[in-house]
Amino acid sequence: MTPRFSHPAPSRRGALQAGAVGLLGLGAAELQLLRAAGSSAHPARAVIYVFLSGGLAQHESFDPKPDAPDAIRGEFGTTATRTPGVRITEHLPLLAARSSKWALVRSLTHRSNDHSLGHHIMLTGRSDAPPGFNPSAPTPTDHPALAAVAGAVLPPRNNLPPAVVLPDKIVHNTGRTLPGQFAGRMGRPRDPWFLEASAFEPKAYGAYPTHEFDHQQRPFTAKRQRFTIPDLSLPDGIDPARFGGRRSLLAEIDRQRTTLDIAAAGFDKRRQDAVSLLTDARVRKAFDLDHADPRDLDRYGRNAFGWSLLTAARLVEAGVSLVQVNLGNNETWDTHGNAFPHLKDKLLPPTDRAVAALLDDLDGRGLLDSTLVVMAGEFGRTPRVSTLTQHYKGPGRDHWGAVQSVFLAGGGVRGGRVVGASDKNGGYPIDAPQSPENFAATIYDALGIPKAAHWPDAEGRPHFVYHADPMPV
Repeated sequence: MTPRFSHPAPSRRGALQAGAVGLLGLGAAELQLLRAAGSSAHPARAVIYVFLSGGLAQHESFDPKPDAPDAIRGEFGTTATRTPGVRITEHLPLLAARSSKWALVRSLTHRSNDHSLGHHIMLTGRSDAPPGFNPSAPTPTDHPALAAVAGAVLPPRNNLPPAVVLPDKIVHNTGRTLPGQFAGRMGRPRDPWFLEASAFEPKAYGAYPTHEFDHQQRPFTAKRQRFTIPDLSLPDGIDPARFGGRRSLLAEIDRQRTTLDIAAAGFDKRRQDAVSLLTDARVRKAFDLDHADPRDLDRYGRNAFGWSLLTAARLVEAGVSLVQVNLGNNETWDTHGNAFPHLKDKLLPPTDRAVAALLDDLDGRGLLDSTLVVMAGEFGRTPRVSTLTQHYKGPGRDHWGAVQSVFLAGGGVRGGRVVGASDKNGGYPIDAPQSPENFAATIYDALGIPKAAHWPDAEGRPHFVYHADPMPV
């Protein structure tokens, strides 16, 4: 039952909250609990989840092993951070200089070395494969994505959706969509809001146009030069045909608002208000990079990584609670071979620049203390370097779910802290192992979601949001 308003003319904010209740199935008790948790005694909380599809190598990033043999250490040196005794790869110098703002968890672990299940695990925060799991496609029995849960249980702020994903869905280079990104058991109408600004390009990876590459170093013609204007699309299951198709967020924004209002005539007023979340001017401004401050574009980097994180910062500033940023299309970080030149020249530099800029930007706007920035992939990489000679000229590392490093900053995280440790070869946790459930709880806690919160599945049955305690950061 949705809340009733005693005043004959409810405020737009109240109407939108009621619309979220009706559309997303949020119960009145949960809404009241979240209102209490987000009262004026607490600042608005947000999370930017930077997801590195393909799997970041811990040795070549945040857990180097400089004293290990060559076959384990790899080709990179290390650099000192501002935190005494903490060294990271030499190719993240900007982040090394900002270590007082971030912490590391070097002991996150799960059991899967498979891309599809790994994506599902780290995008849902659930270690187990759900019944009927299909590595080739999402299914209705999948666990709901972190973004879907946040979107369902958090109230909107400033009339904006609580959670969005950008700049694309994660699609394998064969064209199949990876599981774990959607609402699964919650039902398709509760899929996260996807703001798609990055065209699918199966033959190239990375931060286009400045750092685009191919893993196997095959010749290709770069096609993507800028973000495309994202289409406005409703989550699957809300019958997009009824809304006149997908339209540009910028060039046709006014026409789309009219079209949506007319097409939504069959819905009640609350649902029409929820639809209006799609056309808010704040979202338009966040994606209007053509008119962004050139200084912002320069410091974030004029490429897909920089554009994505700049957009995420603006969405958080506008009132979106959770922004998942897929930093590179599917398998961008899957460095089986040619790993060292690609990490050195193509992947780590734009990531270092964009994430460092994000921390500085949020800090300068007074948002870092209330915004958790967390960065992870679906797994780590093998301790031992190897070469798949049939595909790659140079060496790399294979899939490794047993351990990965997680980067965290802001949102109450104590900077300069390292939680957990891997063994001398970087293969297994030897101290304070953390699970995907701990990881998810860290995100939910940073969002201010109460421990007693639950979400309803497609049949209305309640499920707990939390399945573990947050990581001790």
